[in-house]
Amino acid sequence: MLYAIFAEDSADSLEKRLASRPAHVQRLTALKNAGRLVLAGPHPAIDSEDPGSAGFSGSLIVAEFASLEDAQSWADKDPYITAGVYNKVTTKPFKKVLP
Repeated sequence: MLYAIFAEDSADSLEKRLASRPAHVQRLTALKNAGRLVLAGPHPAIDSEDPGSAGFSGSLIVAEFASLEDAQSWADKDPYITAGVYNKVTTKPFKKVLP
C-alpha cells in the first residue's frame, strides 16, 4: 500500500538540511531503485523553485510499504530527523486516484 509521509522542518534548519541531504537522498534512491517511490520533494518556504536562504518548510514523500508501521519506522530513521531538520513527521495511508 502507498503511504504519504508529511514532514515539517524545524525553524532555521537550512544548514542542517544541506549537511544531511546526501544521506537523506541515498535512502530515497534506495526506495526508488526498489520501485517503491512514487514521489519525494521539499516544500519551499517561499513561492519559488529556488527559495535560497528562505529554505524549506518541510517535505512530502509518497512510497509503498508493507504497513503503516513499516512506513512510520522508515520515516523515523530519516537522517533529517537525527540531524534536527524535521520537528514533526506524520505518516498516513494514501490512495492514488489520478493520474
